[in-house]
Amino acid sequence: MHEKKDFKKPLIIYYIIALIVVMLLNALLFPQIQRYSVKEVSYSEFLKMLEEGQIKSVQIDETQIAFTPTQQLDDGKTTYFVTNRVTADEKIVDRLIDANVEFAQVVPEEMSPFIEFLLSWVVPLIIFYALGSFMFKRMSKQLGGNSMTFGKSNAKIYVEAQTGKTFADVAGEDEAKDALEEIVDFLHDPQKYRDIGAQLPKGALLVGPPGTGKTLLAKAVAGEAKVPFFSISGSEFVEMFVGMGAARVRDLFKQAGEKAPCIVFIDEIDAIGKRRDNAGMGGNDEREQTLNQLLTEMDGFDAGKGVVILAATNRPEILDKALLRPGRFDRRIPVELPDLAGREAILRVHAKDVKTEPNIDYTQVARATSGCSGAELANIINEAAIAAVKDGRKAVSQRDMEEAIETVIAGYQRKNAVVSPRDKLTVSYHEIGHALVAAKLENAAPVQKITIIPRTSGALGYTMQVDDEERLLMSREQILDKITTYCGGRAAEQLIFGRITSGASNDIEQATKLARAMVTRLGMSDTFGMMALETQSGQYLSGDANLVCSDQTAARIDVEVKQIIANCYEKAMQILTDNKEKLHELAKILLEKETITGIEFMAVLAPNQLPSTFEEQKSDEAGETND
Repeated sequence: MHEKKDFKKPLIIYYIIALIVVMLLNALLFPQIQRYSVKEVSYSEFLKMLEEGQIKSVQIDETQIAFTPTQQLDDGKTTYFVTNRVTADEKIVDRLIDANVEFAQVVPEEMSPFIEFLLSWVVPLIIFYALGSFMFKRMSKQLGGNSMTFGKSNAKIYVEAQTGKTFADVAGEDEAKDALEEIVDFLHDPQKYRDIGAQLPKGALLVGPPGTGKTLLAKAVAGEAKVPFFSISGSEFVEMFVGMGAARVRDLFKQAGEKAPCIVFIDEIDAIGKRRDNAGMGGNDEREQTLNQLLTEMDGFDAGKGVVILAATNRPEILDKALLRPGRFDRRIPVELPDLAGREAILRVHAKDVKTEPNIDYTQVARATSGCSGAELANIINEAAIAAVKDGRKAVSQRDMEEAIETVIAGYQRKNAVVSPRDKLTVSYHEIGHALVAAKLENAAPVQKITIIPRTSGALGYTMQVDDEERLLMSREQILDKITTYCGGRAAEQLIFGRITSGASNDIEQATKLARAMVTRLGMSDTFGMMALETQSGQYLSGDANLVCSDQTAARIDVEVKQIIANCYEKAMQILTDNKEKLHELAKILLEKETITGIEFMAVLAPNQLPSTFEEQKSDEAGETND
């Protein structure tokens, strides 16, 4: 890194020179331009001069008398005489009037020319300088502390091996690591690539959902390659002043060239790399200038120096095409949500620094966390450790892990929430309705847990289902069974109470989303077949869908979606009607215990069909209870 220059030493020299100049001016020049002097005399001498008519004008205050003689001294300066006033002399005013003496203004006191110069020139300058510095610092803070570093890059620089991360700290992203290991190998031994004529990729773009470890991967590459690592966010390039972003890009690449071989990481590159268009009407000049400068620097950069540009984003669809062409970001590396094996590996990596019991089943935890990112899995481990401390234990147990999963997914338990008996009974039948329908369907995931304890997310209860294996594809039958399971809660309320409540709002939302996806995107509609009727934007963030069809077609889509949900609801109602006695029995048990496991649920519903895995788990839990 560049050493910072110490600007204090030159300033001290300038201060000394200015002080010497002022002292010379005071000694050589100011005495020549002194225009008056003040001379003090005794009161008796003052009376003598008054009697002789030598006083021209006088000024009297409570403590002294200042006067000007009728005849000045021979030194050429105006001389003012001062004497202490004698308060016992009450007739002094009358005597002055009789002598025809004028009463004048206050006589200025004699002042040193040096002091006068300081007060007239130096002190005001110091005051203005202090006020300016204060206002400048205030403005600098409001502008992010960069008001005097307009063209300087804010990149954080980590020197060799100081990122503290290696590929051993990254789990669940084996494909991304394999793609990045080639870059590390090139930085270690570039000559073997040059011998064959291969060139190092100038840039690699890491894309994926939030929390999957894109920044961690970039730091791990620098840690493995043992080269300097520049880290900066895309938003730090863009400021309120036009041209600052482009200057910072130039400065960043200049520093990178001096530190080569090195790695430059730009996080959230979509802040400056957004696709250029005419919609802004000139309002995005600063961002576009920054992007143009980045394109120019990457295009003209010599890859042989060993400078690799890594960038991360979760919005690749909005990036400018010029940024993604070969020669700039040569590689696009997906960093997706981890699969079952990846989630288990991530859990083990984060559990290394946590004291856990030896019988933790990480595979079971990984199954229950389908769709979770690496950051969420790390949070689950941390929540489990906090729960263990609250219970006064010194190691994390399997039960802590399960409770942490529920905490992350549904929120904390509202132990002091007051739920009326009527609402509690309704929730009990609602959740058993979900579980019973799921258990009777062929393609539904097994029930893991049922609870009617309210959660901070707003849920008054929920039914947890965990698949026995990872599902990458879903058939039409599996989706329909999932929609039928969502309909089970509302069907149970209608069947038992003859009324419906607002508790099924989330079920309705999820069922509608699945049914609409079947028709518009998955080609599972008998009416439309393999016809794409909507597009999805922001796949890594919101996943919003936009219809690409006429209004008439949209109306037909709504009709078909409604029919799919109605058929599933009718199927759920039939299952519950056929098992009404079990519905009453299970709802009563859940109402008493508030939480039951999948084993307890299946033991009541179908004791003869209990899977072997459930039997083993039941015997294990019985052994733990006896202990």
